[in-house]
Amino acid sequence: MSLRGAAGRTFSSLVVPNYRRYFFGQSISLIGTWMQTTAQAWLVFELTRSATALGLVVGLQTLPVLLLGPYGGVIADRVDKRRLMVVLQSAMGVQALALGLLTLLHAVTFVDVCILAVFLGLNNCFENPSRQAFVLEMVGGDQLRNAVSLNSTLVNAARAVGPAIAGLLIATVGEGWCFVLNALSFVAVVFSLVSMDRSSLLPAPPTDRRRGQLTEGFRYVAKSRELAVPLAMMGLVGMLAYEFQVTLPVVAKTVFHGSAETYGIMTAAMGVGAVVGGLVSAAKGRTGIQAMVVASLLFGVAISLVTLAPVEGVAILALAIVGYFSVSFLAMGNSTLQLETDPQMRGRVMALWSVAFLGSTPIGGPLIGWITSMTGARVGLGVGALSCFVAAGVGLIATRRARAGRVVDVPAGYRPAVVELPGGD
Repeated sequence: MSLRGAAGRTFSSLVVPNYRRYFFGQSISLIGTWMQTTAQAWLVFELTRSATALGLVVGLQTLPVLLLGPYGGVIADRVDKRRLMVVLQSAMGVQALALGLLTLLHAVTFVDVCILAVFLGLNNCFENPSRQAFVLEMVGGDQLRNAVSLNSTLVNAARAVGPAIAGLLIATVGEGWCFVLNALSFVAVVFSLVSMDRSSLLPAPPTDRRRGQLTEGFRYVAKSRELAVPLAMMGLVGMLAYEFQVTLPVVAKTVFHGSAETYGIMTAAMGVGAVVGGLVSAAKGRTGIQAMVVASLLFGVAISLVTLAPVEGVAILALAIVGYFSVSFLAMGNSTLQLETDPQMRGRVMALWSVAFLGSTPIGGPLIGWITSMTGARVGLGVGALSCFVAAGVGLIATRRARAGRVVDVPAGYRPAVVELPGGD
């Protein structure tokens, strides 16, 4: 395949004008989001010197997703997703501005950060399922795998750029400007949403408002192995492995005796690896439980390399590998769910995906924070690696059972032929 052909395949969904507009608007916003994520973690650690406090803030930010995320999916199936995203993205900008002003005025407290984290979480529990399901409305089914992979690449490219910028800003002008610049970055994504060509969108028919829609979503997932198993795998990995906001500041500060720049470089290294992983996923477009098993296993191996890294340089290289397999696992799971889901159920299913990925953090964040405080950052990372291996085992068992079921299934009306052997009575 020529280089031009490979590039065309990797970026094929960008030929859709609405998605291209959204992609570039979102790229600016996500850089700001990662700047805020990095600065907030560093601010909390500076205020408290506690890994447990870091875990608590991350938990509070994702607790609304755990409690209200499934209902956010019901709302996403009922309303215009684009309009809902405009409102919620604007509200996130207000949250970032408030945190920035408090920090610049030297008035911010740990309690303030906690309150604003809950506010951001409330936005996320309704915005996440709408955003996930809206991708299909922009690009259609043929380009979905590619668009989901490019979205994951975008998130992690921003992870490479945002923390690096944040590290420099924290060292020169302080955390507050990271929050203010993030507030300004939301203008780009809101503009991309309001300026779309609505006639080119492919919206799913909205579901009628009726009782029982929430439980209907749970029953729908429970009846499908192709949906339930990826969600279970994501729940395990999301709860314990994706807690890098909790572990990496402590690794940078206490294991390698570094500074905010060290933390920024570590996070950026993950982002660089994830960009490569996302581009590979966009080109190959693999989906299914078996592909997720392999990605989860390799994700666990990569985290183990960071856990055992003897020096900072080795840890940074290993974090790039972590980023590669983390985005591969996410892209495979996201695409698998969307392609296996009925359009009118997509908001509810993707809400459960958000619960599995983010909503599990109120449990995993404080738990990993406590483990890190009690035993050290390396052990906290090791627990995350173990969760990846367990998730891979869950998927492998489900795959083998599915194969066994196909072997023993007998078509209706089948009657075995009777063969008489020579010498019988």
